[in-house]
Order: sequence, then C-alpha cells, then structure tokens
Amino acid sequence: MTEKILILDFGSQYTQLIARAVREANVYCEITPFHHPIVYDSTLKGVILSGSPASVNEEEAPNVDIQSILDKIPVLTVCYGAQLSAKNFGGKVEKSNKREYGRAQLRIQKEDVLFKNIPNNSQVWMSHSDSITKLPDNFELLADTDSIPVAAFRKKEDDGNSLHGLQFHPEVYHSTEGKKMIQNFLVDICGCKQNWTPASFVNETVEKLKAQIGEGHVIMALSGGVDSTVAATLIHKAIGDRLHGIFVDNGVLRKDEFQQVLDMYDNIGLNVKGIDAKEMFYDALAGKSDPEEKRKIIGKLFIDVFQVEASNMLEAKFLGQGTIYPDVIESVSVHGPSQTIKSHHNVGGLPDTLHLTLVEPLRSLFKDEVRKVGLELGIPKDMIARHPFPGPGLAIRILGDITPEKVDLLQRADAIYINGLKEFGLYDKVWQAGTILLPVKSVGVMGDERTYEFTVALRAVTSVDGMTADWAHLPYEFLAHMSNSIINEVRGINRVVYDISSKPPATIEWE
Repeated sequence: MTEKILILDFGSQYTQLIARAVREANVYCEITPFHHPIVYDSTLKGVILSGSPASVNEEEAPNVDIQSILDKIPVLTVCYGAQLSAKNFGGKVEKSNKREYGRAQLRIQKEDVLFKNIPNNSQVWMSHSDSITKLPDNFELLADTDSIPVAAFRKKEDDGNSLHGLQFHPEVYHSTEGKKMIQNFLVDICGCKQNWTPASFVNETVEKLKAQIGEGHVIMALSGGVDSTVAATLIHKAIGDRLHGIFVDNGVLRKDEFQQVLDMYDNIGLNVKGIDAKEMFYDALAGKSDPEEKRKIIGKLFIDVFQVEASNMLEAKFLGQGTIYPDVIESVSVHGPSQTIKSHHNVGGLPDTLHLTLVEPLRSLFKDEVRKVGLELGIPKDMIARHPFPGPGLAIRILGDITPEKVDLLQRADAIYINGLKEFGLYDKVWQAGTILLPVKSVGVMGDERTYEFTVALRAVTSVDGMTADWAHLPYEFLAHMSNSIINEVRGINRVVYDISSKPPATIEWE
C-alpha cells in the first residue's frame, strides 16, 4: 500500500503548493477540508495543517483537535495552522501592528531535524496579519526573524509524536529552503520511503483498475487532450479493447484535428470510434452569440451523442473519465458541506440515467503528474506536451455567432500560429496559445484593392497550473512573421493583434 501524508485545508491559496512539494519528494498526499474526519491506517504517516485567510481569534475560526492527531502521528503546522496549534496548547496569538507579507530572513535559534542541511538566514515568505506573541509552556522556539519573535517552534520532545510549527510558507517559491524543510519532515520525522513515482503509480493503478472492472467493459468520451488520453491508456493497459472510446467531431475542433487524433489513438493501440457530428452542432449553434449559451448547447449535444452510443453498447457498465485532482479539490468546499466552491465539468458531468459506474484513474494526480505518467506509459511526447484546449473548442474563440465559414477562417489562422510557435521553438515555452476571431471588420489594402475583413487576436500565456497566467513575451520578429503569414494566407482576415492581458484580471480564454 502507498504511504500517505494528509493535508488539512483551512482555505489557504497555497494549499495545493504544499501538496505539490510533498509529491515532488515522491511521497503521496491528499488534501481534505479540515472538518472532514481523518481515517487512520498504517499508510498514514503524518498530517500537515495549511494556512488560511481567517484569524484564529475570530469567533467562527476554523478549528481542529490537534492533540487527537498528535496522539497518533507527527504534525507539521503552517502559518494559520501554526497559530492554531500555539493557541490550542495555551499560547497567545495577537493582531500584528502591521501585516507581515513578503520576504524575511530566518534566524535559526535552535538545532532541529526540520532544519537539517539548511543554512542560517535563508529567505522565507511571510503572509499573515496575526503573530504568535507567546508560546505554550511546553513549546520551544526554533527560529525568528527581524520582525517576528516566533517564526518556527516545536512541542518539547517529552512525549509521543513531534509537532512543529512554521509561521512562514515553506511551500512557496520564495522560501528558498522551504521544500527541503518539508522533505525533512517527510523523511526524518514521518519516516516516508519516497517511493511514489510515475512507474509505481502506473503499476498500482493498473492493478486497481483490473480489480474494479473485472471482466466488464468501459465506455469513455475522449477529447484528444492529455487527461482523457492518459486515463484511457491506463484503462486500456488494464482491460485492453474492452475499453470503448468515443471521439466526437463537434465542428469546432482545430484544423484537421479530428483525423489527427484518431490516427494518434490508433498508433497507441486504443479502441476508439470517431463520430462526425459537425452539421448537428452547426445547426444548433446557428445564430447563438452568448458564450454561456454556446457552452450549454455544445455540452448538451455532446451528451446526446454520447448517450446514443452508450445505449448501443449494452455490455458497457463503466464510464471512464479523465478527472484530475484539481477538479476534485475545486468541487469540495473547505467551509462545509452546504457550500461548493465550483462545480467542475469533469466531476459527475454525465447524466445518472446512463447507470454507469465511474472509473477515474487520474483523480489523485495534478496536471504535471499526469504528463509524467503519460510519458511512463509510452505516449508520444508531442501528445503529452499539447497545450490545454477548451471543451467547447473554437466556439468560445469565435466571438459572436458561429458559422462553418468562420470556423474555417479561424482553423486556418490558428494552424499557422500554432505551427509557427513549434517551428520557432516557442511552443513548449508557453502554457497555452490560441487564436481568437473577433466580431470586428476593418478596412485594409491588399495590392490595389480595398478590403473589409475580420481581425484575429493571438493569445499566448505562461503559467504553472492555469490558475494565474502572464502574457507570454513572444519576440517581435515572430509576431511580425505570424501577422504577415496569416494575412497573406487566410483570405478574410486583414488584421492581427496580440493580447497582452494577464490573468487576473483577464482570463486565458476570451469567452
């Protein structure tokens, strides 16, 4: 069984970064809302308490019985978690005179296994408005900074498991030795073996899939994207051609994508049926300009097409999905069962009337981990490195109503742009890129002719996970080349602009 670390989430924006740091150390971990009961078994090696936007002194402050956890396993507390542990054991937490945010130098006052191989005065990242002003009697100070008296502490080693507290955020990039501290907690305190790797994940997951599915059949909607392709490959590795993939051409895919994706699936041995439903989607989208309406039409039609296929495949009792861990996290509220942060399209997206049991082999992985697993499975790197592409496809990159003629214009312009990024060695340097067809025509001149044609916007962003993104600083020479190529080769477009908006305040897609 895979050893595990549990992260209790109090609502911090950095909680996923703690999980990433743990997993980068080849230790499996899960995030759970602080109020969910903890299941203690032999695989659980330690618990980490996250930060929070709340104050421990608020009347309704999130709370947890830390002593009951400590009775069973070691605990690491971060920022709010550290303040909560100090308060719960009899210390004092008070409002700071000023909000402590940004870089600080950590002065180590006492040697500790948490600081093994970490130099004094390393940089750490603060983000809090309360400070621990008095430690509980049975706690001892480990480190401070110029501005705060308690930056790190531990419960005295007089009994049971260890409890450590860090007032700063070791999980963020700006805490230069922070990930090493987390690794020290995992290895030297929790005794983790660091054996959770892509290869071990593949082997363990395939065995689980065999046990779950048995001799059954799985039907699965594929998009050509990384998540669904890796999930399908894992399922196929477990049950072979008893996986039945469905790939629908909704008319708003990228240029030549329908056939290219089918060929790719054939090359890696997946059993996939392609369905050309372009005309059905174009008819339903005719005259629709509202982006939400376009999304709903495409989503409903896709389900209709999929249900027809599922009804013709009575032997399939399981539904495969490419759900990944951020989808799961975003669909569970930290603040209680009555509130939902986000209902995600990958979590329970198909109707219950299908009466199929879900198979979600990737629901414990982050996106970058999915890519590593894909490479481990032997999926071609070109496929694994593909940029994210929205479910509604080019329908939300065509501002205004959808027509086959507009789709053709955008497909050709976008193909020039994406191929150009690859030719210039820029494709792998951006998180996501695409072309947007604007509902704007402008005057141009080509030769001796006056033109009145469409404008396209080129979009490229850099990001880690898509939650925030900066516009990619592509070379002027490249942008000039793209503009000339698109205008010269795509009749109907006479103007190209480049989007230099970051997320936030803008979004990656325009609709």
